[in-house]
Amino acid sequence: MGQKRPFAATYSRICEEIPPLENLAPDPQIHEYTLINNNQTNTIMLFKHIITTLCIGCMITPALVAKSKKETKPEGYKFTTEIEVPITSIKNQSSSGTCWCFSALSFFESEILRNGYTDSLDLSEMFIVHNSYQEKGEKFVRLHGVLNFGQGSSFGNVLYGLKHYGIVPEWEMDGLNYGTDVHRHSELDGVLRAYLDVIVKNPNGTLSTAWKNGFKGILDAYLGECPETFTVNGKEYNPHTYMESLGINLDDYVDITSWTHRPFYEKMVIEVPDNWLWESSMNVPIDDLVAIIDNALKNGYTVAWASDVSERGFNRDGLGIVPDYDALEIELKETGSDQARWIGAAKSDLYKKAFEAPCPELKITQEMRQEAYDNYQTTDDHGMQIFGIARDQNGNKYYMVKNSWGDAGQYKGIWYVSEAFVRYKTMDILVNKNAIPGDIRAKMNF
Repeated sequence: MGQKRPFAATYSRICEEIPPLENLAPDPQIHEYTLINNNQTNTIMLFKHIITTLCIGCMITPALVAKSKKETKPEGYKFTTEIEVPITSIKNQSSSGTCWCFSALSFFESEILRNGYTDSLDLSEMFIVHNSYQEKGEKFVRLHGVLNFGQGSSFGNVLYGLKHYGIVPEWEMDGLNYGTDVHRHSELDGVLRAYLDVIVKNPNGTLSTAWKNGFKGILDAYLGECPETFTVNGKEYNPHTYMESLGINLDDYVDITSWTHRPFYEKMVIEVPDNWLWESSMNVPIDDLVAIIDNALKNGYTVAWASDVSERGFNRDGLGIVPDYDALEIELKETGSDQARWIGAAKSDLYKKAFEAPCPELKITQEMRQEAYDNYQTTDDHGMQIFGIARDQNGNKYYMVKNSWGDAGQYKGIWYVSEAFVRYKTMDILVNKNAIPGDIRAKMNF
């Protein structure tokens, strides 16, 4: 009792030990009041002590919660490289729809390096773009404007360009003649389209002989004139002789795709707007396409890769996956909040969890990828270069992908893309014929 109420006991003793005033008898009522007052004081002090303890607890609790959250931070994705084929430096297409050219030329640069080329190597994307626009403009006019005219194109366009125009080094033609140090093509594309729209209206009743020169003049003003001759390491070249000096056979390359609405092991034209040149691709089952990619990488080849990147599974921080959200929701119900357990997880929570650590992915079939293509869920968004294979901490396979968005993302311009994503969202690939497994190549008859 005394230990629980020390103040009451102490003050009682003090009051009892005070002697009465001289000639006055002790007043029992005063003594009783003193004890009551002391008890009330003790109660107030005890209450203050409790409040102080609660306040301290309130201050400590958030710190403990923060510490707990810190301790349960998601582990993230941790990759270990298995195969890595040499590539050239990361480039930045910036505000231009020229990924098709950046990725294909990056692929050809790796091919040139594979053949033992040791000089400085940086090929001009805008040389190909300039010539491509001229061909596209002429075809647009011949078809009376019934052709997709935009910034996009295909790997076949680059292969065609190398064969027909040749190539020049980047330092001979960087295509930046319009006051910026990065590529910005919206104005250029708009001006070119407006010009062609007037031409196809044929206001004179007959097309003039000047329209092609006028169109080329716009391209020259924005991208610069295409060099006719230039010097590399003291030797003079033109675009064709420089292409020949790089040591690759342009007849060794084939574009490959995988769709069920056309026969397998036959050539087909991929029906997408950016394939304005109507280049053909060899059509194979998706299992064969993946086997070709794997065989290429294992034998020192890279792959130019065209894919849809509009899915949320392809984020802007270096990862491409196809989460199985049903499986993720089951996980959250088992380990997550009461809300997730009883009424299901919010979509935003599922999406967040998918990128916090390796997650279950959908098992992609030929039918699933075809359905996505047929209903416009898979489109020809973006071109990149596959140059390696990596594994996450759970042993799952990813392809290492060189992008052309500068050093974006946590891997500084490199993306890790799961095999499921490649199976689901690949439009087509460009590869060296010699990288194709023999049994598959035999089915292609070349």
